Amino acid sequence: MRSVVTNNSQSGFTLIETLAAMALMGLIISVLVAITSQWLPNWNRGLDRIQRSELVSVALDRISADIAASEFIRPNGQTKTVLFDGSERSITLTRAALGPNAGGGLDLIRVAESGDRGGVTLTRTRAAFAPEAAAPNFVDPVVLLRTPYRVSFSYAGADRMWKPSWRDAETLPSAVLLTLQDSVTGRTLPISRIAVIHVSAPADSVCSPADNNCAAAPSPPVDGAIRRASSEASGQ
Repeated sequence: MRSVVTNNSQSGFTLIETLAAMALMGLIISVLVAITSQWLPNWNRGLDRIQRSELVSVALDRISADIAASEFIRPNGQTKTVLFDGSERSITLTRAALGPNAGGGLDLIRVAESGDRGGVTLTRTRAAFAPEAAAPNFVDPVVLLRTPYRVSFSYAGADRMWKPSWRDAETLPSAVLLTLQDSVTGRTLPISRIAVIHVSAPADSVCSPADNNCAAAPSPPVDGAIRRASSEASGQ
C-alpha cells in the first residue's frame, strides 16, 4: 500500500514571525522593568516611614508610661527635695520596679541621650533604688530612638507653665511634654506626648476635706492647656 506524504506549507513559524515575537516580548519586559524601578523605591520609602512612625510611637509610649508612674521619693530623710531630675534632653525618676522578680522595690529610671558609632541615641537605663546611695549603677540599657530623632522634655507644675528643666524641687511636676525633633532638618515633628504624673505629692500630705489645715495638692494642667501646648509644639 502506497503511503501518501503531504507537505503543509502553513505549519510552524517563519523566521520573521519568531523575531517579531521576541521583539514584542522584549518590549513588554522593558516596560515592566521601568514601572517596577519607579514603583518599588516609593513603596520602600513608604514602608520605612510607617515602620519609623511605629518605632517612634512605641518609644514615646514607653517614656510616657515611666513618667506617669513616677513616685514621690526623697533621697533621704534630711532633705525636702524630691528624687526627680529633668532637663531638656534627659530625665531621671523613681518608679515601682518592673519584671517578674522585681518584688515590691523601686527602680531609678534614667532616659538620656548618648553617642555611639551610629550617632546620638536616646537610651533608657535602670538602677535599683537605695536610700542615700552615693552613685547608682545604671544597667540594662535599652535604645529607644536613634538619629535623626531627638526628644526634648518640658515640665509643668501647679502654675501650668512649661519649663525646660525640673531640678531640686520639693514636688513632682504635674505633667511632662515630650516633643519630637528631626536633628537633620531641625524641624519639630507633629508627634508629641504629654505624660500626666499620677502622684504629685507625698502620701503624708493626703488629708481629709474636714481638715482646715489641709494644703491642696497641685493640679495637673487642664485639657485646654494641654491641647494648646501640643498645638504650639506641632506648629514650631
